Amino acid sequence: MKITAINRDTLDLLLEMGRESHPNEFAALMSQENGIIQDLNIIPGTIGGSASASVPFDMVPINLGIVGSAHSHPNGVISPSDADIRFFSVSGWCHIIVGYPYGPDDWRCFHANGTIYELEVIS
Repeated sequence: MKITAINRDTLDLLLEMGRESHPNEFAALMSQENGIIQDLNIIPGTIGGSASASVPFDMVPINLGIVGSAHSHPNGVISPSDADIRFFSVSGWCHIIVGYPYGPDDWRCFHANGTIYELEVIS
């Protein structure tokens, strides 16, 4: 299913997670309903640190319907690194990065290959 939008509350939660985990990164997996990202899944054993975050994929239940990932960049650079693109390749095809200072425009969505993916925000 094509992902077309993210729910405003879900995006606000991602930005808040960035603020709360700063100066460390956080990581979460996203799932959708009817093409809209609405759910965040924090997987047990996920680790956030000053330079990266990791998700233990062997702990991900198969029935979550994961479509991608979300994580923060405390340095404010909202573009994927080479390590991010490797992570994207195993975690779906729609990925959000939120960056410092975690305001309403401090996020981008990317395809698994690192190119920008336009995503509408809906209420």
